[in-house]
Amino acid sequence: MSVAALRLIHCRRLSTAGPPGVNKVFLGCLFITYEVFALDKSVTIDTSAILQEKYKSYIYLSATSSTERENLTAARRELHKAARRFLEISSKLFLQSLDEHFSHVDADPHEVALWLLLKRTQSPKKAVRLQAVQELAENSHWQDYQYQTAAQVIDQRTAVGLARTPQVDLRFFRQPPALPDLEDVSEDGLRQLLASLPLSEVDRCVQYFTSLALRESNQSMAAQRGGLWCFGGNGLPYAQSLTSVPSEKAESFCLQALVQHSKSHCDRIVENGGLQILQRLYQLRRESLKIQRNIVRVIGNLALNESIHQAIVQSGWVSVLAETMKSPHVMEASHAARALANLDREAVREKYQDGVYILHPQTRVDQSSKADVLFIHGILGAAFKTWRQKDRSTLEEEREAESEDDYTECWPKSWLAADCPNLRVLSVEYDSHLSDWMANCPSLAYRSRELLNKLKLAGVGERPVVWVAHSMGGLLVKKMLLDAADDPDLQGLLKNTKGIMFYSVPHHGTFMAEYSVNVRYLLFPSIEVRELCKDSPDLRSLNEGFLNIAKENEIKVLSFAETQPTNISPMIKVVVVPTQSADLGLGELIKVDVDHLNICKPEKKDSFLYRRSLQFIQEALQHFISQ
Repeated sequence: MSVAALRLIHCRRLSTAGPPGVNKVFLGCLFITYEVFALDKSVTIDTSAILQEKYKSYIYLSATSSTERENLTAARRELHKAARRFLEISSKLFLQSLDEHFSHVDADPHEVALWLLLKRTQSPKKAVRLQAVQELAENSHWQDYQYQTAAQVIDQRTAVGLARTPQVDLRFFRQPPALPDLEDVSEDGLRQLLASLPLSEVDRCVQYFTSLALRESNQSMAAQRGGLWCFGGNGLPYAQSLTSVPSEKAESFCLQALVQHSKSHCDRIVENGGLQILQRLYQLRRESLKIQRNIVRVIGNLALNESIHQAIVQSGWVSVLAETMKSPHVMEASHAARALANLDREAVREKYQDGVYILHPQTRVDQSSKADVLFIHGILGAAFKTWRQKDRSTLEEEREAESEDDYTECWPKSWLAADCPNLRVLSVEYDSHLSDWMANCPSLAYRSRELLNKLKLAGVGERPVVWVAHSMGGLLVKKMLLDAADDPDLQGLLKNTKGIMFYSVPHHGTFMAEYSVNVRYLLFPSIEVRELCKDSPDLRSLNEGFLNIAKENEIKVLSFAETQPTNISPMIKVVVVPTQSADLGLGELIKVDVDHLNICKPEKKDSFLYRRSLQFIQEALQHFISQ
């Protein structure tokens, strides 16, 4: 209570005491004066203590100009206002049916458009959903908070569709969940995951490679913890074989084994936390494209199983794949494109198993492809590196004249897709290194059956097809078509084959098989040597059978033959496939002044090798792609 209040109470109490009278009033006044004086002396207030308590309740701000304060206040007011309106509009729109008009809604047109598109992505009509996703991705004028809100609203189907839409804004996707202990992740978690997987349902080659990967990983961890002596007698040679970061090499071994297991043990991998382990490893090894490719390859294999699509999306892989799709590296983008295509059950009916890659189109398109072009590499080739442009190091005169931007890592994706946009371009890869594991690993017949099953799931054979093969890949194509002729379920593949282009294919064998073991296995390590010998019975039977079905089905054939020797080693330089062996005996044969490795690698887009190859594909499919 304040001093003034105390004084007032005392005054009122004393002035009204006793009977009225002048003397008494005068005496009362004197007494009041005395009371007030005594009260002031007895009651003392420390005003500094009051000020200290008062200062504690203050909020201290750094000094800012009046203009900055006004701008900050105005920005906060507008943000809060926009957020409130956004939520109000969204609630109103989602309560109305799709066919209602929204002209009566008091909101900016772009806010109504966003929520209308989001609602249409959940329409029961597939055509409406597909169109809404496309329109959603084409808009780029929304604010950050609108993208973030949309990311929380869109469902799994819409997120995958957006990821497969060209030029989509990455703000549409929620970031992967926070993963603790990122710095502590090594091959230990990956090794434990691999060790938890059964060795059933995998062939002996995969079993061998799994044990090899576990052994390498265990030795790597022992080296980090206990030194070189932990390797026993093989410590020094093993240590010398490691890279500067032993754990990364061990992780690479484990991932290669996990790729094989992900074809048959999808559920077990997910149950044992594989999606999270791979997510942590992907973030940790940002600088290693090889490790990241193998991780995305595993995700693509897991995506073949629709029952775990939700787990893949919830663990944050859609945003990772959408970002990887924008990579300038063909291999990274193609691995992500395959994984997203397997996740996109809304617009993609086919499934792409391990080793079957989409080079074009890698995103959703308005019209379906009218024909297929399949690229099959040779034994030591790969789905991408076989079909790259001729290396610049061999073009001394053009190295300075041309810019690096003109070089392509995969001409079927860069050049052919641009010249024939209504084609689906696929590249097939098979594990040619498996033969290094065991003596009786895949043969030509085994690979034929395996690839036919994969191509059937990818829808190959349902539309016109042109095959493009290099070296031993041509023998594989002939074997597949012969097997398809004997299989009633694959008759469509043979009937729809309209052309085959062979790049230095040893139709009649090669004398390289007669060289020393070291030389012949350098070039042809996986096929039995007797299949490669010049005029071998196996090759003769394969060629005769293929010529019969090619003539019966009027398949167009174009063959290219190398004329320059190939450097096998510093001391050996030979023509790998002579012209006589490259001549199928059907169709046109063209000799090219290149070696065996570069016959399928054009120097540039306007070179004869590419222009003639393009002409053959267009002529073989002219009746179909011109419609």
